[in-house]
Amino acid sequence: QLQASGGGLVQAGGSLRVSCAASGRSISLDVMGWFRQAPGKERELVAVISWSGGITYYADSVKGRFTISRDNAKNTVYLQMNSLKPEDTAVYYCARDRRGTYSRELAGYDYWGQGTLVTVSS
Repeated sequence: QLQASGGGLVQAGGSLRVSCAASGRSISLDVMGWFRQAPGKERELVAVISWSGGITYYADSVKGRFTISRDNAKNTVYLQMNSLKPEDTAVYYCARDRRGTYSRELAGYDYWGQGTLVTVSS
């Protein structure tokens, strides 16, 4: 089970870190991804991280502002979000890349966690 936390209300330009903690199974060998879904929009990929943390991918919309990281000892993946914009407002979800291929597609992920809401005010 994956549980996202750390969301909240922040002003534009501010920072927030969301966490995704796994329980019941280890994710230390899994490629993990963060997604987000804004109201009325489709869920979109935000960032992906390899099991070691050495390989990362970011959507163009967040590149240079967001950083994905992980602590395998804590079975947790993080998303540090800086220079937040109102358009970053969404529910943020974490999930496992089912085949470990750094998939960009929603269907490539399973073990979805419950999301955490991030609201950025202008």
